[in-house]
Amino acid sequence: MADHQLPTVASAREARDAIRSRQRSAVEVCREALDRIAAFDPGLHAFNTVVADRALARAEAIDRDPDRWRAAPLAGVPIALKDNISTSGVRTTASSRILESYVPPYDATVVTRLEHAGAIIVGKTNCDEFAMGSSNENSAFGPARNPWALDRTPGGSSGGSAAAVAARLVPLALGSDTGGSIRQPAALCGVVGLKPTYGRVSRYGLLAFGSSLDQIGPIARTVEDAAIALQVLAGADTADATCADEPVPDYAGALTGDLRGVRVGVPRTMLEQGVDGEVLRAVTAALDTMQARGATLVDVELPHARHAIPVYYLVAMAEASSNLARYDGVRYGFRADVKGGLRAMYARTREQGFGPEVKRRIMLGTYVLSAGYYDAYYLKAQQVRTLIGRDYEQAFSAARVEVIAMPTSPTPAFRLGERAEDPLQMYLADVFTVSANLAGLPAVSVPCGFTADRLPIGLQLTGRRFDEATLLRVANAYERDTEWSKQPPPIPSR
Repeated sequence: MADHQLPTVASAREARDAIRSRQRSAVEVCREALDRIAAFDPGLHAFNTVVADRALARAEAIDRDPDRWRAAPLAGVPIALKDNISTSGVRTTASSRILESYVPPYDATVVTRLEHAGAIIVGKTNCDEFAMGSSNENSAFGPARNPWALDRTPGGSSGGSAAAVAARLVPLALGSDTGGSIRQPAALCGVVGLKPTYGRVSRYGLLAFGSSLDQIGPIARTVEDAAIALQVLAGADTADATCADEPVPDYAGALTGDLRGVRVGVPRTMLEQGVDGEVLRAVTAALDTMQARGATLVDVELPHARHAIPVYYLVAMAEASSNLARYDGVRYGFRADVKGGLRAMYARTREQGFGPEVKRRIMLGTYVLSAGYYDAYYLKAQQVRTLIGRDYEQAFSAARVEVIAMPTSPTPAFRLGERAEDPLQMYLADVFTVSANLAGLPAVSVPCGFTADRLPIGLQLTGRRFDEATLLRVANAYERDTEWSKQPPPIPSR
C-alpha cells in the first residue's frame, strides 16, 4: 500500500469504542498504527524502539477474550511511551548512550495501569537526553522532527511523543513534564498535552530528572482522549511516596462543553514583550472565543513569574546533579573500557555516556549545591519558588479565577540547529511553562491556531491543584468551538 493510502489512526476514544463493540479488532487497529510507524517514522524519528511483535501478541490476546475487555477504558488502543518510562523487557534509554542497552526488569506504575486498562504499547519515543531540553536535539540518537515541517523541532523534551501523535502514528502517548516537556512539544506539534498536578500520577518507574518537578502525563489528539488517559493514570500509589491520596473524579464526565460563569485569568503584563506576534494574535483570538462562549476574562498579576526561568534552572539542575550521580558504570548501563582504577572508569564512563547538555546541567547543579554557594543560589531559588506559588494562589483566590490562560510557547516551532549554540535562548522557550511545575499545578496545552507558514500555536491553561476536571472542561469547551485540533499535518516524507 502506498504511503498516502495508509488509513489514519482513529482517536483513542474512537478506537476503543470500535474494539469494544467488535466493529473492529484490536489486531486491525494495532496493525494500522504499526504500518504508519513503518511508513512515516523514518522521516520523523519519533521512535527509538518499536515493539511490533509484543504489540500484536497483546492485540491478539485482547481479541481472544473480548468479554474481559468490554468495559476497559483503553481497550486495544495503541500507545507510545516516552523513552524514560521503565517498561519490563523493553529497552529504555532516556535517549542517552549511558543507557543505550538498558532493559528494565520492571514496569513503571503508569505502564501497569495502562495495560490493565487494555492499552497496547507499540514503542518508546525519542526525547531529549534524560528529558533535558526543549527541542529534542539533545537525544543521543538524533532529533525527532516536526510533522508540520521536517526542518523544525517538534519541541522537547517529549518531542517524539508529540510528533507521533500529531502524525497520527498513534492516538495517544505519554510524556514527562519537568518544566514544560509535555505542553511545549504539544503546542509546537498541534496536539493536546496535559501536565497533571504534582502527585496526581505516580512517578514510580520514571527515570528521574528533577524529583520535585517531574510529572507524567498524556499527549493526545483531543482533550477527551487526554481525560480518558488521565482517568487511567491518576491515583495513589504506595510505590511513590510523593503520589497523593486524592479522590479521582470522572474526568470524561466533566466535559460538559459549558463555559458559562467560568472566570479565566489573563496575566497581560507577561505578554507585553518576547511573544511572537502571530502567537499573541492566536492566543488573543482564543480568549475572545472563550469569552463569546460565556467565560469572563479577568486580569491577574503574577509578579514573580519574571524570575521563573532562573529559579527553575537552579532547582532542576541541582536535582539533576543528584539524580544522575547513580550512572557511574558500576551497577547498570554503559561502562567505559579503561585502565587506571575506579575513578578513571567513573570519569571516562560519564564523559562518553552523557551528552553536552546533560554534562552542562550536572556541572551547574553540582556548583549551586556546593559549600559556599548553596545559600546564595539553591536556597534563594527555593524561596522565590514559594513566592511564585503564592502568586498563583492569590490569583485563584482573590481574583476568583478557575484557570489562568497564556501562550504555551512564546514562538512557533523553530528550525533544528537554530538555537543549538545558545543555551540561554533555548531555556527561554520554557518561559510560560516552568511556573506550573514550580508551583505543582496542573496545566494543559490545546491547539489555538497556525502561523502564516502553517506552524501550530498552543494555548496554555493552568488550574488549581488537583482540579484537572475544571481544567479539562474549559479546554474541551474551547476545543469544541474550533477546528484546530482536527487538522492533520502534511504527510511526512521518508
